[in-house]
Amino acid sequence: MSKAPPSPSPATAKLLRSDGVEARNRLLDAALALFAEKGFAKTSTREIALAAQINIASISYYFGDKAGLYMAVFTDPRSNPTVPPERIDDPSQPLEWSLGNLMRTFVEPLKQGHLVQQCKRLHFREMLEPTGIWQQEVDSNIKPAHNALVAALCRHLNIAQPDDDIHRLALSIAGLGVMLQICSDVTVAVRPALIASHAALDVYCDKLVGYAMALTAAEGLRRAALPVTPAKPRKTASPAQKSVQSPPLSRRSKQPKIPT
Repeated sequence: MSKAPPSPSPATAKLLRSDGVEARNRLLDAALALFAEKGFAKTSTREIALAAQINIASISYYFGDKAGLYMAVFTDPRSNPTVPPERIDDPSQPLEWSLGNLMRTFVEPLKQGHLVQQCKRLHFREMLEPTGIWQQEVDSNIKPAHNALVAALCRHLNIAQPDDDIHRLALSIAGLGVMLQICSDVTVAVRPALIASHAALDVYCDKLVGYAMALTAAEGLRRAALPVTPAKPRKTASPAQKSVQSPPLSRRSKQPKIPT
C-alpha cells in the first residue's frame, strides 16, 4: 500500500495560499513555459497544475478548459499587450502620441524578462503548429492596429486615401518595434546596455518614435517631390472635322437605295 504524500509544512502551505490574481498568474506562467516548450497538443492540464502548484480544478474555474487557458496565455497582456485602434487613430492627438502608444506595446513586454522570451517561443511554435489562434490574433488585433496607424499617417500627411506606399510605411514603422522584440538576443550580444534596464527601454521607446517620425517625414518629402501630371484636355472637333461628319440619321434614311 503506497504512502500518502507528506503534508506541506506550514511555511510551504502559507506560500501556496494565494488570492485569485496570484493563482491565475501562476497558472499562466506555468502554462506559458510548458506550451512554449512542448506545444498545445503535448501539454496536459495535470502538468500545468503541478508546475504551478495549483489544484487542477483551478484551470476549469479560471479558464474553462485547456483551450481557454491556451488562449489566455497567448493573449496575456503582460507579455503580449495590444493597443486599441482608438489609441492610435485619434484626430485630436498628434502622430507622436499614436506612435508612442504603438511602440510601447513592443517595448513594455521586454521589462518582463524571461516571460517575453517564452512568449516569443510560443508564437513561433504556434506559427509552425497552428491551432488557429494566430490568425485570430491577426484579425482581431494586428489588422485593426495597422489600419488605425494607416489612418493616422494619412491624416498627418494630408492624404485622402491610403495607397500601397502608406501601407508599406505603416508596416515599416511597426517593424521597428518587432525587430527590437524578436531580436532582443542580438541586441544583448551587440549592445546590451540598450535594453539592460527599464530606464534604458524607455529611452529606446522614445528613440523608436523619433525614427518612425523620420520615416514619415521622408515619405512626405518624397510625395512632395513627385511631378504633378496635368489633366489631359478634352478633345473637341475642329470646324473642318465637323463639316465632314456623317449626316444625321434622318437624312441618311431618305437616300435612295441602289438596285443590285
